Amino acid sequence: MGGAVRSVGRALHFPVTGTARGIRRVTHAHGAGESGLGKLIELHAVNGAGDVMVTVALASTVFFSVPTDEARGRVALYLAITMAPFTVLAPVIGPLLDRLPHGRRAAMAAAMLARALLSLIISGAVASGSLELYPAALGVLVASKAYGVVRSAVVPRLLPPRFSLVKANSRVTLAGLLATGAAAPVAAGLHALGDPWPLYGAFVIFVAGTFLSFSLPPKVDSAKGEDVALLAADEQHLHGPHRGQAKRPGLRTVGPAVTHALGANAALRCLSGFLIFFLAFLLREHPLTGESAAVSLGIVGVAAGAGNALGTAVGAWLRSRAPEVIIVTVVAVVLGTAVVAALFFGAFLVACLAAVAGFAQALAKLALDALIQRDVPELVRTSAFARSETLLQMAWVFGGAVGIVMPLNGTVGLLVGAAFVAVGWLSTLRGLLASARHGGRASTRVA
Repeated sequence: MGGAVRSVGRALHFPVTGTARGIRRVTHAHGAGESGLGKLIELHAVNGAGDVMVTVALASTVFFSVPTDEARGRVALYLAITMAPFTVLAPVIGPLLDRLPHGRRAAMAAAMLARALLSLIISGAVASGSLELYPAALGVLVASKAYGVVRSAVVPRLLPPRFSLVKANSRVTLAGLLATGAAAPVAAGLHALGDPWPLYGAFVIFVAGTFLSFSLPPKVDSAKGEDVALLAADEQHLHGPHRGQAKRPGLRTVGPAVTHALGANAALRCLSGFLIFFLAFLLREHPLTGESAAVSLGIVGVAAGAGNALGTAVGAWLRSRAPEVIIVTVVAVVLGTAVVAALFFGAFLVACLAAVAGFAQALAKLALDALIQRDVPELVRTSAFARSETLLQMAWVFGGAVGIVMPLNGTVGLLVGAAFVAVGWLSTLRGLLASARHGGRASTRVA
């Protein structure tokens, strides 16, 4: 009888334990388990799941719960109260965390715990309609950004032997995307129970992430051999042997190829923010043919997520081959797709643009990672990753703000989005191709 009970118990637990073991085998493969990268992959998956819970809750409160005209005002207010201060704070987060290299695990745990507590505050604000929603949402954004900056700084410390940064970052990013896709329907189901329920789910997830942060290896907190990077390539920022006389000692140049690639990535991130907000209102007012507003947004969101996942997978497969050419090519493809989608506006082309933009954003970001690994001295590579993430986040905020104020005309809106990409592509095309022709590696100098 006892043996039969144990057999039944094992059968009932197998779907959970078997899935957990399978996930652990994947995240810890190829030395990622021994180096600690597997733990970071799992932590980033937890982060993605928690963020999507908060996103679903806020979207249902700020966006779907009121008529379209009122929703535009509420979302604009949301951006003004949360994103505007966040844009000011974002550049400060990276340099501030640069000064705390020995507390990275604690910083990641604090970012998780802060979002857990703020999720409970937002749940109360959602139920009562209180204005606490906005400062709490700002706190979630700041904590999420702080986690992202520290995560970018941690990856180089956890590379397994013969593992490139591109491959490591692609694994981490893909884990976050898969977790987001898996958690989104769960969040929607919790929302069906009531507006606060996705936030309760976020609280549980972020508490788990708090404990998981401390499971990272102690070497994450080591700053041995690190210094501060400056995202500039011009000669006036190079202080040479007179480092002690410089106003900002310890600065490094990351080289022209990296700054050009960063500009192209900023253009793609700007387009991403623009499309999210512009298409959200456009498809709510003018859904895809035969579909509701929610389903239309879901189709575009799934297309963008699938494109992002595919771009991450292709980036891992390409590794670090010709990153300049990859960036120039994918930005050109996005530009062409945006122009075609604007001129022949339709449901299929909108979904195609979302997928292509997601694909290009993921692949271009991995190419930027490859350039940082190739051209930036290891001494300052960690800081370069952190600061580049801050700039890209600011570009996303700017694009989203433009998307809010655009008239709901598909052709005009997508042409504006194409203009963002065109500016970024034309401003970086010559520099990136010149870098590729000269063999890639810039003669990086340090201060």
